[in-house]
Amino acid sequence: MQARHAEKLCMQRSVCLPQATRLSYATLNLDLFMKLRTALCSLLAAATLVSTLPASAAPVPEQKVLHMFLSTSETGLDPAAASDIATLSLLENLFDPLLRYDYLARPVQLRPNTATAMPEISLDKRTYTFKIRPGIYFTPDPAFKGVKREVTAQDYVYSLTRLYDPSLKSPWSYMFDGKLEGDERLKKQFSYDTPIAGLQALDRTTLRIRLKEPDNNFLFYMATPASSVVAREVIEAYPGQAGNHPVGTGPFMIGEWKRSDRIVLLANPYSSAVFEATPGKDPEDQNIAAALNGKRLPRVDRVEVKIAEEFQGRMLGFLNGEYDYLEQVPESMTDMVIRDGQLKPELVKRGMQLSRFPVLQTYYMWMNMNDSQLGGYSPDRIALRRAISLAYNNAEDVALLKKGFAIKAESPLPPNVLGYDPAYRSPVPYDPALANALLDRHGYGKRDAEGFRRAPDGKPFTLTMHSEATVGGRLRDELWRKCLNSIGLRVVFKSDKKTEIIKASRLGKVTMFESNWIADFPDGDNFYQLLYGPNAGRANYARFNLPAYNSRYEQARLLADGPARQQLYFEMNQLIHAYNPWVPLTHAVSADIRHPWLKNYKRHPVEFTNWRYLDLDVAQRGRLSKQAR
Repeated sequence: MQARHAEKLCMQRSVCLPQATRLSYATLNLDLFMKLRTALCSLLAAATLVSTLPASAAPVPEQKVLHMFLSTSETGLDPAAASDIATLSLLENLFDPLLRYDYLARPVQLRPNTATAMPEISLDKRTYTFKIRPGIYFTPDPAFKGVKREVTAQDYVYSLTRLYDPSLKSPWSYMFDGKLEGDERLKKQFSYDTPIAGLQALDRTTLRIRLKEPDNNFLFYMATPASSVVAREVIEAYPGQAGNHPVGTGPFMIGEWKRSDRIVLLANPYSSAVFEATPGKDPEDQNIAAALNGKRLPRVDRVEVKIAEEFQGRMLGFLNGEYDYLEQVPESMTDMVIRDGQLKPELVKRGMQLSRFPVLQTYYMWMNMNDSQLGGYSPDRIALRRAISLAYNNAEDVALLKKGFAIKAESPLPPNVLGYDPAYRSPVPYDPALANALLDRHGYGKRDAEGFRRAPDGKPFTLTMHSEATVGGRLRDELWRKCLNSIGLRVVFKSDKKTEIIKASRLGKVTMFESNWIADFPDGDNFYQLLYGPNAGRANYARFNLPAYNSRYEQARLLADGPARQQLYFEMNQLIHAYNPWVPLTHAVSADIRHPWLKNYKRHPVEFTNWRYLDLDVAQRGRLSKQAR
């Protein structure tokens, strides 16, 4: 108990290591450095405790430790570079954007985070002026040379400029590239010291951003992890290694980090965030607001995060009390905990609660438009991709794999996103007979001895689909094998970690892959940009580049939600279904389960985690865990 308390005391110091023992992160293996730092900090803090606590001191209260998992491995913890959900989940707890979503407000609302208030906006809706809240500090790092480092407006100028850095190839550059006044100077010859009119620190606490044209989603961009503040000293102290040395201002800081295995986040001792929210009429919202209003965040002392890629391990871990909640029960594990759409009685007796949550998420299978077998815009390639779309058995997917916790995706947009049309229906149904006829007509009629189709030139034809090396990935493989074999197409599967597949996808080395997109912000633009030509190799993994689509997307993004934009979205949907770079699959309805000792839990439609708001009844957890055993 004292050791855990000592570690926390150590982290509260500006830099816990004596000058002689401060070692550069860049010269040490990351795991070794973390272990060394933790050990030295614990020894120093323990010595302090022994020397300062009276013999009659009361016992140190037990720490509140939130136990969590991530379903895939994290990548580098750099806000400008990361785009996978696991890493973003960590980043939004380590780093701070100017704005954040209100925890309780529905429909979603933005509220100030490191800004003192929502920005002042000019009449032409092009200039945004933010005031930075004083007293926000970066967590300790040797790069600061022992000085407690306060955030300034210039830090945000630097952080947003990083998204233009060609060496980073930021997947988030689309949010700002070509939109800030004068940013062509950054693209012509990039330098962090090149000033532009669109991004200026007017004084220590005043940030002014000026756009070339109004952008209805601009404030949403300012609430993403990519827009979070970093310190130039830290980035420059570890050249090319920023993702290995996360130093932010968020509610938590890195305590331990064993890559692809275990991450420990410690409550940031410098955190000055205080809870404010706008609860609705829901009694649960009212209870959360009553429990949290005016209180400092976070509410727990640490978060222990494990990487749990296998579905069964996650589920058993949750049932054994190793994790405090489970979001999105894996399809293959649904029968273990849910019967007739309800939580099983034996779990209800243990105080567990089930909630259903419509995730702002679209599952889709994309096809590489530059691939030598599958890509291109000629009639035979369009017919091949259309046939693949027609062969997809959505009903079987929803009923058997999703266990009913999903709805059919008619377009890229999930319900509750601005621009979603509930009346829209895909013109590409499940119809294997039509798919077979289409392939016969467009040159794929010849078959080999096993009955599989040959290419139009008569050569053997085999599709390669990447898939995740998990139980769920293997189940998805079997569904696609069945669907594609039913129309005479041979397919082989190449399994790998999702992070590796994403890297290969950005380089154009993947032919087909099932992916999903969770809204960065709740507007249709965030989904339709996934097929915008200039985003090829970034968010646009399919590398779809159709002038008719691009022009409509460019028109739509200048419009607010309404009939004119809705018509453009309809036409974009039709083009997607005409050329079939995607097979839209499903929108998830998440089955979430939590233990009774977890307090203040509410799922947010946009943010990935709610760790900063959660609290624990430690005594109840100990009591119920013993009963379960």
